[in-house]
Amino acid sequence: MKGPLDVILAGPHEAGIRSLLVQGAGAERSAYMLFGTAAIEKDPWTNTARTRLVSHAFIDLDDDDVVSASERHVTWQTDSFMRLLGRAKSDGLVPAIIHTHPKGRARFSKQDDRNEAELARTALIKGAPGLISVLIASDGEIAVRIWRSAEKPTAIARILHTGPRLTLTAENGGNLGFLDRQTRLFGDQANAMITQFRCGIAGGGATGSAVLPLLMRLGVREAVLFEKDHAEDTNLNRLHGARQEDVDAHRAKADIHARTVAEANLGMSLATIDAWAGEPCTWDALKSCDVIFCCTDDHAGRLFLNRFARFYGIPVIDVGLAMQRRDAQSFDLFARVTTLVPGHPCLLCGGFINPQRAREEALQRTDPEAYEKLKEEAYLLGEGDPSPAVVTFTTEAGAMAVNEWLTGITGFAGANGMAPTRMRRFHARDERFPEISPRPGCPCCDATETLGRGDMAPFLDMVT
Repeated sequence: MKGPLDVILAGPHEAGIRSLLVQGAGAERSAYMLFGTAAIEKDPWTNTARTRLVSHAFIDLDDDDVVSASERHVTWQTDSFMRLLGRAKSDGLVPAIIHTHPKGRARFSKQDDRNEAELARTALIKGAPGLISVLIASDGEIAVRIWRSAEKPTAIARILHTGPRLTLTAENGGNLGFLDRQTRLFGDQANAMITQFRCGIAGGGATGSAVLPLLMRLGVREAVLFEKDHAEDTNLNRLHGARQEDVDAHRAKADIHARTVAEANLGMSLATIDAWAGEPCTWDALKSCDVIFCCTDDHAGRLFLNRFARFYGIPVIDVGLAMQRRDAQSFDLFARVTTLVPGHPCLLCGGFINPQRAREEALQRTDPEAYEKLKEEAYLLGEGDPSPAVVTFTTEAGAMAVNEWLTGITGFAGANGMAPTRMRRFHARDERFPEISPRPGCPCCDATETLGRGDMAPFLDMVT
C-alpha cells in the first residue's frame, strides 16, 4: 500500500456497522469486514501514489462466536477470525475488525491497542497486507485505522461515505472567502465537504462544459476532466468557454476548459486527460475521484462507468438528453440524471445503455479498420445522424446533475438524498422520478461479489 490512505465506506456496509450499536444492549459488539484496494500509482493532482480501501463486505458475528461482552470490552472466538483471514487471502482482500464503544467516544483505547496488535500480528503472518480496525461510538462517529505492522497502527482520517447521502470526513481546509453566500445556506460543515470533494468529469462537451464551471464556483478545489475531442464549428452553440478562434485553431476542448479555470482563478486545480474515460491511462485518475459526472453521449463510456461505480464504490452521476421534433408544432425534450450508488438500480436496469452500441463504439475507438469493415458488411447499427442540441437544455441538464450531488451532501431535497433517476420533460414543463427495479441477475446490481471489489485482474473483471 503506497502513499496516503483513505477509505470508501458504502452505505449497505455502514448500515451494518451502525446496527451493532443497537444489538449489544449497552455492551460492546464486534463484527468483521473485507475491503478491496484501489492502488493509485499517480494521483492526477499531485502525481504521487496513494491507496484507497473500499468496503466490500460486512460480516456479522454469530452469538455463539461471542465469548463475553460488557460496556468496556468484547471478546470472541478466534476460529471466525481465522476464517476471515483465509477468505481475505484467497480473494485478495484486506481483513477488518469492527467494535463499538457504547459508552465512549470514537477513540481507540490502550486496551484496543494491545488486543489489536496481537490480531494484526496474526493477520500479517497469514499473508494479509494489513488489518483494518473500525470503531463506532454511541454518537455514531466512526474512526478507522490500519495495522501494517504489529508495532503501530496508522490512522485514516479521510472517509468517503457513499450512498444516496454523501459524507466526506476529512480535515477542514477552511472555507474560501468568495463562498460566503453559499455558506449562509448550507453551513460551514457541508460547505467544507463540497470544496474537498475530488470531482471527475467524463466528457467536456455540452453538459460537461456546464458542469465544470458550476463545480468551480461551488468551490471544488480538485477536478479532473477526461476529453479527447477538439472544438468544431457546430460546438459553438453549446460549448461553454469556446470561442471562434478555438475552432479556427482546432483547439482541444480540454485546453479550452483549462483556460476557463485559469482565468477565473478561484482556487480549482484542474487536471486534464486526453483520453476517453475507460482507457487504461485514465484508471488511476478515475480511482482518485470522490464523485464522477458522466457527461459523455456514448454508450461505451456509460457502460464502463456503470461497472466502475460498482467495483470502486465511487458515485457516478450520469446525465442524458434526448431531443427531437415530432412535427411543426410539437417536440420531445428530455433530460435525465441517474445516480449510481449502492442501493440504486444501474443504467442497464434502467434501459439507458444499449450494450450492442457500446461494443460498436469501443471497437470504433480501438480498431477503426475492423469497425468500418463490419459496418460495410451491415453487422453494425452505425452512428446515425447527429443529435439535436440546444445550450439552454444541455446547461440545465448539467445543473440538474450538480444539484443532485448537492442534495446528496446537504439533504436540501430531503433526508433521502439523491434520487435514483430524475427525468425532466422540458416540453411538458414537469419532472418525474420513474421507479426502476434492479433486474434479477444484473451483473452490477445483483452481484454482491462486485460491490467494492476494487483492483483485480483483469480490470473490472472484464475480458476484452
